[in-house]
Amino acid sequence: MKAMENGLFSLSHRSYLVTGGTRGIGQAISLRFARAGATVIANYLRNEKSAEQLMAIAAGENLNITLCRADLTSERGLEQLNICLEERSPALSGMVHCAATGIHRRVEELTERHFDWTMNLNVRVFFQLVKLLLGRFTASSSVVAVSSWGALRALPYYSLVGSSKGALEALARHFAVELAPRGVRVNILRAGAVLTDVWKALPDSAARIEETLRRTPAGRLVTVEEIASGAQFLCSDAAAGIIGQTLVIDGGAGILA
Repeated sequence: MKAMENGLFSLSHRSYLVTGGTRGIGQAISLRFARAGATVIANYLRNEKSAEQLMAIAAGENLNITLCRADLTSERGLEQLNICLEERSPALSGMVHCAATGIHRRVEELTERHFDWTMNLNVRVFFQLVKLLLGRFTASSSVVAVSSWGALRALPYYSLVGSSKGALEALARHFAVELAPRGVRVNILRAGAVLTDVWKALPDSAARIEETLRRTPAGRLVTVEEIASGAQFLCSDAAAGIIGQTLVIDGGAGILA
């Protein structure tokens, strides 16, 4: 990956907030960005084990990653994040919104509380963070919203998560148009099936993975590292002309009828 750390793909002398940055795709993005020379502020809430694992890797490789524990769905959490940024990186080169949650149940089992919880973190937080960070973004900064195929396609037990990702993508496109004149690029990174803890927790996960493999031309699931490299590209100078677009990394699964 050394070639991606230099030239157009370099993130040296830049700083990024990665929400949900200590687990799964978020952890891979935090590491990828730091290895490309960036300062990374990795936000998380509960999973101390993953946070400790990330920091152990960062220490072993001398990577510039710091943690910011904050519940972004609360006003207090947003204030804590603001304090973290003020102390560690007052100016930001961008943000990658990986933090997500969801309830995977039949429609009759879903409640308004489930709806609010899913929409708050997956959509409302993205809205609030972009507004909060506008004054911190430097020239030629980049915002990436991490989405999934559920934004476009119906998946079993995925109605709340899928609809939240659809809303996230729509919001990102509107932000892209409005913020481009201010030097802020906004794009969407739509990830295919990845064997993270979230996917393993889905109902009938084994059957879903088997079906995904059958439908994927690559014959395998994409990796968190491949998705992280896509995020790096979108935040790099190589993607300077890419605004309001969706980069799909799914091994080709989405092109089949």
